[in-house]
Amino acid sequence: MKTWRGCVVVCLSIWAPAAGAQTPLALADAVKLALDNYPAVRTALANVEVSAAGADLARTVYLPRADLLWQMNRATRNNVSGLVLPQPVVAGISGGSGDPVWSSATGLLVNWEPFDFGVRGANVASADAALRRASASAEVTELQVATVAAEAFLNVVTTEQTLRTAEAAVERARVFHEVVSARVDAGLRPGVDAARARAELAVAETQRIIAEQNVQVARVILAQYTGREPADIVVSPGRLLVLPPGDAPPAASPTPTLTAPRPAAHPLATEQNAVIEESRARLRLLERSYMPRFNVLFNTYARGTGALPNQSGLAGLRPSVQNWAVGLNVIFPLLDRPALEAREQAERQRQVAETARYDRVLEDLDAQMGRAQAVLDGARRAAGNTPFELDAARATEQQATARYQSGLANIIEVADAQRLLTKAEIDDVIAKLNVWRGLLLVSAAEGDIEPFLTRAQP
Repeated sequence: MKTWRGCVVVCLSIWAPAAGAQTPLALADAVKLALDNYPAVRTALANVEVSAAGADLARTVYLPRADLLWQMNRATRNNVSGLVLPQPVVAGISGGSGDPVWSSATGLLVNWEPFDFGVRGANVASADAALRRASASAEVTELQVATVAAEAFLNVVTTEQTLRTAEAAVERARVFHEVVSARVDAGLRPGVDAARARAELAVAETQRIIAEQNVQVARVILAQYTGREPADIVVSPGRLLVLPPGDAPPAASPTPTLTAPRPAAHPLATEQNAVIEESRARLRLLERSYMPRFNVLFNTYARGTGALPNQSGLAGLRPSVQNWAVGLNVIFPLLDRPALEAREQAERQRQVAETARYDRVLEDLDAQMGRAQAVLDGARRAAGNTPFELDAARATEQQATARYQSGLANIIEVADAQRLLTKAEIDDVIAKLNVWRGLLLVSAAEGDIEPFLTRAQP
């Protein structure tokens, strides 16, 4: 029995760390978590639903309106002649004291607008334009959140690789410090070499501490978008540590001329165009508002009263007199024209402003594409150069160390060679990641990062 329990304890101790371990987060997974969890995306999608409900509400104006009434009351029945202006306080009965009686009324009023000179259609078009603008705004938000989440993921990978390089630099500095200390103790080197080696080790440790800090900051930023805790962020770089497939670094040359078309299909441009269309729809609605309103009405009702001489008690609770009516009324907002003209003028000027803003959006997107292409071109050329830098730095470090051990070089030469190697290792990793970052910026400038995510999949 004790042996069986011991086996269970051992199995649980082996399984527990694995159960608590977090699944490594891939780039596409991080973007999906951001789109699912980030509040800005949920807000934008909720605004789309609000606008969709508004469009459905606008379409209901084509339906007739039917109001059903039932009322009962007990009141005095005295009445006096005279005028009571429309107001919400005095009821339809007025007079002195009298015996209270029961009264009742029920009725149905159907009101339908058979034609409206395009007012209802313009109102529906305005609601549909608002829906299109909200949808475009949601696409902009999704693109921005996805781009920022992808960039945050790249930053985590970059800082982690920098930390690994810093740890390797600490290990090199530690080994070299031990070698120097042994030679100093043996009297083969002056004591100042041991102090310098210890100083280089301290510098490497400080760089590692800064790298660890940068990793934590990058994880906090990524956690902000993915909804995970920073301590639970474990990323899987996938293909990000090598150059993109089929992406050969170009030879050093002047930046090529950019001939990309104006990004009119970008979500930002689509959103701004939807704002212009919404303004046009509101203007069409205002232009059709100074029209007569025709209403076909059907009314049927019945009333009961206990005020008749031959009735008493509960008489009047049952409606006993019926009537009906069918009619047409016409309402014309005679004095609304000045106000409508002012609103139309304001809406026209708003269109001018939004159209100018649309042109500015296109110019900004052109500039964004130009910057992204420049970043990508520079990153590709740098990635083509860093392997030579890294190979030369490794050879230099090996030769400097060998020369120092042979007594042909001083410690400063070795320290400089180790720093150069650390820098070359960091430059090589960052150069590859900067190519991916440039591809992300180009995809974001084009308005769709899905091709970038597909290319980065392992």
